[in-house]
Amino acid sequence: MNDAMTFLVTTLLELYLMVVLLRLWLQYVRADFYNPFSQFVVKATHPILAPMRRVVPSIGRLDSSALLLAFLVGSLIWTAKLLLSGNGWNVIVFVLGAVTVLKKAGVLLFWMLLIRAILSWVSQGHNPVEAVLHQLTEPMLAPIRRFLPPMGGLDFSMLVLLIGMNFVNILLHSYLPYWSVV
Repeated sequence: MNDAMTFLVTTLLELYLMVVLLRLWLQYVRADFYNPFSQFVVKATHPILAPMRRVVPSIGRLDSSALLLAFLVGSLIWTAKLLLSGNGWNVIVFVLGAVTVLKKAGVLLFWMLLIRAILSWVSQGHNPVEAVLHQLTEPMLAPIRRFLPPMGGLDFSMLVLLIGMNFVNILLHSYLPYWSVV
């Protein structure tokens, strides 16, 4: 029962963390907020972010309230894991929370790239989700295309970015002690 409860609570918190990271990312790239997918993200995060914005100001294009919320949700994941496993709370949850946010941002980027690639093969037209995925991932893919243009009609920029992400993941696993725990 305890393992099942831990799984349920952490999964729900991790899903909400992904939504908060999407909100942060959507605002950073100035994506279309009238898109139905964007509206879902805004409506899921607005009740918590609205009061936070009164206290935590934005820094340029960076929504510091959403970043703080992501950090708090990441820390809450580890707090829930510790408390549900019968261990006491520890200040290490803040370090693990920050690492969780970084790692989940990478996981989110991976899934966005994968979904965008699959949609590019099967999409018959403009899909609202596809449009948002393009707005979210294109700022990372465009610089790669400047150095590696499409060859023979094939765009390898996504593959290069995924290999680079895997390299960074392995590098962080080697140098950050808590990277493999998350």
